Amino acid sequence: MFTLTHNDRKQLVLITRNGDQFVDVEPVRSFPLSDPRHSVSIVDNKGREIFFVESLDDMSPETRAMLEAELSVREFIPTIVRIINEPGNAEPATWQVETDRGITTFEVESEDSIHKRDTHRVSIVDSHGIRYEIPDTRKLDHHSRRALDRYL
Repeated sequence: MFTLTHNDRKQLVLITRNGDQFVDVEPVRSFPLSDPRHSVSIVDNKGREIFFVESLDDMSPETRAMLEAELSVREFIPTIVRIINEPGNAEPATWQVETDRGITTFEVESEDSIHKRDTHRVSIVDSHGIRYEIPDTRKLDHHSRRALDRYL
């Protein structure tokens, strides 16, 4: 397959079995929410695919660990643990939430930016394209569940 490493400039480098090197590459999941363990593209700095990974499970443990670390940096997804305010009915709505990374405020353009992923999992995309995740709505406090219920 290939190996991954970082160069002196901290750029990700893909090295193929035959020794070809691609500098400043980036991994991109095709289906980050519905199937995160499959279909990962390694793209160059212009977004062109260099290598396609069918399944992370088929990789060596070292390369898989490096790839997963790079993906986690790219896929910054704060987890909402509490909704502090009552987001208004007007669009865009301002949300103030507590995440696993602290308290933040963001705007949600419309209720189309709030997605129920399965029975209890919700993702919210703010006006800047940052995705927030609520992995289990049952774990939210009463106020947070009530604020969220208006949108689901």
